[in-house]
Amino acid sequence: MRKIIFFLSFLMLCACMTYQTPPRTEWSKILHGATFNEMTDTMKIAKRPVFLGGGGKIIPKSEPQGKNQYGEEPLPSNLDPVLVKYMTSLEYELYDSLLKPGIQVQRVGTDVVLLLTRDSFMYSDAPEISNDGANTLKIIAKILKKYDATFMEIAGYTDAMRNKNASIALSLDMAQRVAIFMANNDINPARMFIIGRGSAKPIAAQDDIGRRTNRRVEIRLSPAR
Repeated sequence: MRKIIFFLSFLMLCACMTYQTPPRTEWSKILHGATFNEMTDTMKIAKRPVFLGGGGKIIPKSEPQGKNQYGEEPLPSNLDPVLVKYMTSLEYELYDSLLKPGIQVQRVGTDVVLLLTRDSFMYSDAPEISNDGANTLKIIAKILKKYDATFMEIAGYTDAMRNKNASIALSLDMAQRVAIFMANNDINPARMFIIGRGSAKPIAAQDDIGRRTNRRVEIRLSPAR
């Protein structure tokens, strides 16, 4: 009986525990190897040695092929069947695992974009990842650890209620908190590009409902080649 009571008490204690982002003094150490810039093709090429040196992987290419029987040139590299299959599997696994309000999985060319509204992973009254948000990010981290031949851009966005500098600072803070969570769940920071874009690129109207959507973090996953 005592063992049962102890076990139930332990479960209740675990349920009451809240996630806390490490102190800011530790952020630079945790995110060592990450790039604080946009994930452009040029930046990915520049980052490749750091990525590979940190244990990163590359999606293998299909066997080179010449012209087919009709004299047609082989498919361009971004349509390589191995790459397409890899990114499609990633897209479907994220979609099937994240059927939650405020979360979208989108395909943009060869990239996969994961959109998380702020309310889906942070407390509404504090700049901290919520318990539900931590559970969601754990699911994402587990999948991204499996599909490790990808770069990721973690970009924060805000609504248009603040001035430019405040918006950029707030959006970068959100992006870094997500990046730190990922790094502490075995995602290599060498894969990461982290940026705060403030109120740029709104995806909804700037009214009460739209602002809740514009406050978000987008994780863009791009194949490492």
